[in-house]
Amino acid sequence: MASRFSILGPFRSILCFCLIALLIVTLSRIGLGFWQFDRVVAVGGWSHLIIQGLRVDLATLCWLWGIAALGTAIFSGDHALGRTWNSLLRVWLTLGLWLMLFLEASTPSFIQEYGIRPNRLYIEYLIYPKEVLSMLWAGRKIELIFAALLSLTTLWGGWKLSGSLLKNIRYPRWFFRPFIALLVIAVTLMGARSSLGHRPLNPAMVAFADDPLVNSLVTNSSYSLFFAISQMKSEASAAKMYGSMDEEQVIDTVRRESGRELAAFTSEAIPSLSFNPASYQGKPKNLVIILQESLGARFVGNLGGLPLTPNIDELSKEGWAFENLYATGTRSVRGIEAVTTGFTPTPARSVVKLGKSQHGFFSIAALLKQHGYETQFVYGGESHFDNMKSFFLGNGFSNIVDENDYKNPAFTGSWGVSDEDLMRRANSEFEQFHKQGKPFFSLVFSSSNHDPFEFPDDRIELYEQPKQTRNNAAKYADHAVGEFFKLAKQSDYWKDTLFLIVADHDSRVGGSSLVPISRFRIPGIIVGDGVEAKRDQRVVSQIDLAPTLLSMMGISDSYPMLGQDLTRVSDDWPGRALMQYDKNMAYLRGDDVVVLQPEREPSGFKYDFLAETLVAKPQSEEMKQVALAWALWGSLAYQKGLYRPQDEVVQRDGLVSAEATLKSAEVTLK
Repeated sequence: MASRFSILGPFRSILCFCLIALLIVTLSRIGLGFWQFDRVVAVGGWSHLIIQGLRVDLATLCWLWGIAALGTAIFSGDHALGRTWNSLLRVWLTLGLWLMLFLEASTPSFIQEYGIRPNRLYIEYLIYPKEVLSMLWAGRKIELIFAALLSLTTLWGGWKLSGSLLKNIRYPRWFFRPFIALLVIAVTLMGARSSLGHRPLNPAMVAFADDPLVNSLVTNSSYSLFFAISQMKSEASAAKMYGSMDEEQVIDTVRRESGRELAAFTSEAIPSLSFNPASYQGKPKNLVIILQESLGARFVGNLGGLPLTPNIDELSKEGWAFENLYATGTRSVRGIEAVTTGFTPTPARSVVKLGKSQHGFFSIAALLKQHGYETQFVYGGESHFDNMKSFFLGNGFSNIVDENDYKNPAFTGSWGVSDEDLMRRANSEFEQFHKQGKPFFSLVFSSSNHDPFEFPDDRIELYEQPKQTRNNAAKYADHAVGEFFKLAKQSDYWKDTLFLIVADHDSRVGGSSLVPISRFRIPGIIVGDGVEAKRDQRVVSQIDLAPTLLSMMGISDSYPMLGQDLTRVSDDWPGRALMQYDKNMAYLRGDDVVVLQPEREPSGFKYDFLAETLVAKPQSEEMKQVALAWALWGSLAYQKGLYRPQDEVVQRDGLVSAEATLKSAEVTLK
């Protein structure tokens, strides 16, 4: 007993504070759940809320006090260094407990205002302490007084309790300490990571519903806030990199370059919002987007690449095939961003991974959901990867199928089930929707064409040896697409559905050019009953696909996308594309190119489509200004919350900037 006490003695203060904090956040979560009882019950969320919430809480405590435990294992003792450490530990424990309690106590008010747990907006308010305190004192005196009393009580009580717990304890002998330290490190790392998968715990991993508030309740407010802070470093500003432009000029330029009449833009709150009539006027069609992982044009036979895609090549003869379609970036999330939201690329990370866009951000799923569509994401791997699950559930996708939903798949690799399993499941989902009489939109995202290129044996004639190569994986991915369309063409939903086969990006984009434009070229084919077969030579961007699809589906509506509806653009339109390559951005219009680089003057080029090379050529000031406007628009729209559905209400929009909110509060106070 004495030996055990000697080992646990130095840690009893940390363990006691962990238990208190765990009790606080658990009771807070349960209380918030009962407060939002109807919304939790609507998604069947109680078990997920409690079990996954405990997982997040344990990870939070490991992040908060794991290093404190390690320091205790090393420095504690009845000597000068040990006494100094104990004083530091008391401060650490007291402030940590106060922070967790204070954030939980302030959560209901924040939810009332923004409909979600504290996020990065909570930090943005600290920039304006005078205005915030004035606003709170004017409208929330009771909460403010309660927060002050709670803080004083917690700080006093925490300091007293920590002092009491650090008295009369015995310390382990020095030769035990290395083993204790290693044990603390192992427990802290495992607890903080909370996953054996590709990525550590994150909000997307525990998201399960299409209600962003309920998803946020699974976390605790400390975790939610600090995760949002960690994301803020990814929000690079295009203006700081490429140069500034008057905000009105940016908006006017991108409106004009969108090809729409300026009179079509009628919203100040959502500057890019316009009404877009559909070219197809029949019964609205279903939509299926098959997003192919890493399938650049160099792997596609009908685009002059390797003979790896006989099925996609055949489909290109049956539908609307784009010969000069360009991805907006080099990551899957960038492709998802462009194809599902029509958002322009920025030097920051994709909006799929950024804090302000996790709910209330425009997507075609949100728009189609308003039209009564079932909205679905079908994936063979872990849907929380790259924050996809959180972004999708927060922005219009109601249903997600991922690796955990496949029963007895034929093949499972590092990235999940095979593309054939994926496509078979997608087909069965579509058949079920059709039987139920539900219109549907589904994003189907493949993964077999990804390092380490694992796929089942005896499905294809290998292009090369050994088996697990990029070329063989690309050929297998094409095989799976072919198998899907065999099923789709025999199905009842075929005549009512529009299909897009498109790549997210090319693989391993690189080269000596400022922007290797040829490596952004990707396949894109729209097929379906009644779709005219043609080959489109115009320069097209991924951001043009969503507006075009909505038009071909028969969906007339207002949305903020600035991409072209290609059904309404003349055949002699030269086209344009936007390509973000690390910190550089290329604007391609016809064969003219402007490349923007950080803190440098724009560079002009001519693009040789045959040689796939850039040739230096001076470009006009007008061309440079248009390129800059496109580059700045995305950052502006993201930072100021300008890219949202038409019916988004500002008062409940967690994406609106803190400054705009505070100005509104100031007007109210005056």
